[in-house]
Amino acid sequence: MNNERTIALIGAGSMAEALIAGMTKAFCHPAHIVVANRQNRARLEELARQYGVCAAGCAQEAVKQADIVILAMKPKDIAEAMNAISPSIRSDHLILSLLAGVTTETIERLAGRNIPVVRAMPNTSAAVGLSATAIAGGRFAAKEHLEIAKQLFETVGIVAVVPEKDLHAVTGLSGSGPAYVYYLVEAMEKAAADIGLERDVAKRLILQTIIGAAEMLKASDKHPSVLRREVTSPGGTTEAGIGVLEQYRFQEAVIACIRRATARSEELGSALLAAIAEA
Repeated sequence: MNNERTIALIGAGSMAEALIAGMTKAFCHPAHIVVANRQNRARLEELARQYGVCAAGCAQEAVKQADIVILAMKPKDIAEAMNAISPSIRSDHLILSLLAGVTTETIERLAGRNIPVVRAMPNTSAAVGLSATAIAGGRFAAKEHLEIAKQLFETVGIVAVVPEKDLHAVTGLSGSGPAYVYYLVEAMEKAAADIGLERDVAKRLILQTIIGAAEMLKASDKHPSVLRREVTSPGGTTEAGIGVLEQYRFQEAVIACIRRATARSEELGSALLAAIAEA
């Protein structure tokens, strides 16, 4: 645990809380985390009570105390937030951004100086310490800055370092990924009800099936298609079920889903950057 760096967390939503929970276990002492948000003081006090972090009077105060600044407000609020904190930003700060669609170049420009910025795209499984997070460094982010970011986000899951241009694809794949799994589980639960299984029994079986399959994929070097064929006996029940999925073009639907989510990330990012430029 690194007890030397002080972290300013600007924003106090669910992702900010997930990071606080992870960082206080494995990255830094709670007293070295200073949290600020725009208006909800009660939320800051709640986080302070629960995790032992410090509630700042304002974002500027938090940034002045910090070595690392984590931007966790809503992306649409970035221009206003950076306008407020930029006078307190130093060249030796490391900025970590959770803001979907906001480029490192935009943050550098709003900061008004050449400063290391690392973007991160976690997912909501950070709340249980199992996020799949991708990070990308800006122009002034050196290897050591990426390593710090990697260590920090590893407190809530696994981390992959990617080029910034790939973050839209990451958003479509793993950023939105938990919702795709929830949708699959939703369908499986409906099917379980249709075939007469009790809800609680079905839920336990479904969740363990998904967890077990994921663990098999992690433990094996085999391609998913090979593992699938190994449990698909000719003329058996699995083959019958897979046949229906193929009939309804399941794989094509999943591919189209991820491609569309990726494209939508690009669209939203472009619109957001245009709005920031006009602000």
